[in-house]
Amino acid sequence: MKPALYPFLLLVIFLDACAAPTPTPAPAIDPAGSTMPALTDPAQPITIKAGDTFMIVMESNPSTGYHWEMIGPLDDIHLELVSREYTASEPVMPGSGGVEVWILKAVSTGESSFILGNYPPGEGTSYGQETQFTIVIQ
Repeated sequence: MKPALYPFLLLVIFLDACAAPTPTPAPAIDPAGSTMPALTDPAQPITIKAGDTFMIVMESNPSTGYHWEMIGPLDDIHLELVSREYTASEPVMPGSGGVEVWILKAVSTGESSFILGNYPPGEGTSYGQETQFTIVIQ
């Protein structure tokens, strides 16, 4: 091999080493140590005693502009809205999602529905997804 090719060969090897990044392993997630509340399955009725509070937990990512809102009025004969809060997933990073937690109180016995709509960004009144929960209060 000619000595003039050695610098060229070294340059090719150097550039190849720089172009192939070393993969970074994904961080380990310990589901047992998670502080995130479990998502609420709308296919399963929520059975609760009158006077007790319960949570409805939905995946959410406010950084996209989408947001959950109640569709229609709350059935205030059976339910009372206690609070609504967003909890970001760990680690908190720009653009990462989390969960939106709706805390409700069962006021009186009976059956009720709680309906949420996932509204797109902007001031529109139409929602992209509807999720309905059935609540049975004993």
